[in-house]
Amino acid sequence: MKNVKINMTFDCLTWRQPIISNIITKCIETTLGAENISVPCEINVMVTNDRGIHAINLASRQIDRPTDVLSFPMFELEPGNPPEGWEDYLDPETGMCPLGDMCISLERAMLQAKEFGHSVKREVGYLTIHSMLHLLGYDHLDEGEMKRQMRAREEAIASMIPGMSRD
Repeated sequence: MKNVKINMTFDCLTWRQPIISNIITKCIETTLGAENISVPCEINVMVTNDRGIHAINLASRQIDRPTDVLSFPMFELEPGNPPEGWEDYLDPETGMCPLGDMCISLERAMLQAKEFGHSVKREVGYLTIHSMLHLLGYDHLDEGEMKRQMRAREEAIASMIPGMSRD
């Protein structure tokens, strides 16, 4: 998808940066395509460590611990039902829709990949898809239908990317 601007920053040093950048980009583009988002959009991504995400989690959510991914949607969108007209969502200076920000702890992703028995690439990809769905209105606050809907979309989108499905 050529209509997406991804502002990616790494505040932790890693030799995996090119690999991580590529999988994040692929997962963002695939999620936007799967969700039928054709408007030009902009997403900010920070890849950090547990200390960095802990500080953000505490400052933004008053939760005093690290987590794997944080999502900060710019708008309240309806999951699976993008607006027909995006005019009200576009930044007049850029002509793009600023969907929001995501923050991924690479340190936590590496631990979870080991715990779940899959690659760091798959874990970072899954966290990216998860965060993108939050930026597009999905949530999992309940343990019922909302969570099932989000998990189903995560798995469907992951299956579109080689090396990302659970199979």
